[in-house]
Amino acid sequence: MSETIATRLENNVFYLHMNRPESLNAANEEMLSAMSQALTQAERDPNVRCIVVTGNGRGFCSGADLKAGIHGSLKDHLDRTFRPVVSKMRSIAKPVVTAVNGIAAGAGASIALAGDIRVFAESAVFVEAFSGIALIPDAGSTWLLPRMVGYNRAFDLMVNAEKVKAEDAYTMGLCERVYPDAEFMARVTDLAEKLAAGPTATTGLTKRALNRAMTSTFEEALEYEGQLQDIAGASHDFKEGVQAFLEKRPAKFIGK
Repeated sequence: MSETIATRLENNVFYLHMNRPESLNAANEEMLSAMSQALTQAERDPNVRCIVVTGNGRGFCSGADLKAGIHGSLKDHLDRTFRPVVSKMRSIAKPVVTAVNGIAAGAGASIALAGDIRVFAESAVFVEAFSGIALIPDAGSTWLLPRMVGYNRAFDLMVNAEKVKAEDAYTMGLCERVYPDAEFMARVTDLAEKLAAGPTATTGLTKRALNRAMTSTFEEALEYEGQLQDIAGASHDFKEGVQAFLEKRPAKFIGK
């Protein structure tokens, strides 16, 4: 595996650290290819029940590595670099936590948004930095951001490229939790291990339902809910959950 990322599996949680701290984890092709491969492996590994994406050093991800240059069309570049990463994060049937430990800028902000639960350190900063180099937001930001904060606020953040501090990010809906810097990874680990201990197969179905509902009618969402509920109802974890409820004890889910 490339040295541009660092990974480990612990207590059913797969930790993926972007590992170019000298550049605030600016994303080059090698790093993004390694991330895509690591996410695919995590998706296939039954021992992985939750994924945490974070950065080593002071930054989460400062965006595309402009110093490395971009060869050919920008669309082709996106299609082979950022697109596989954010698409996998959104589609993988396991909970993905983006732990934003520092600056998340440009396409790095898009990676942050692609998580199912976004957690910011108190010192973290979010910025849609694209307009500063006369590009449009990419890597999924135009789809994700307005669904979180609304069209007008998303437009403002994108065209003015103003930095958003963690407390403001929480207020406007950019993240679900803010943790103190000194406790950040310990609190992230607690959250991830709680998710990993849950009925993760059903969590994956919930993710599928929400992704479909974002672009469906109400009646279509009801229909899809019913289909997925049949799948959930046939699971081991559903039977265990009901039995645990009747016996008034904590459920022991296995993600199947």
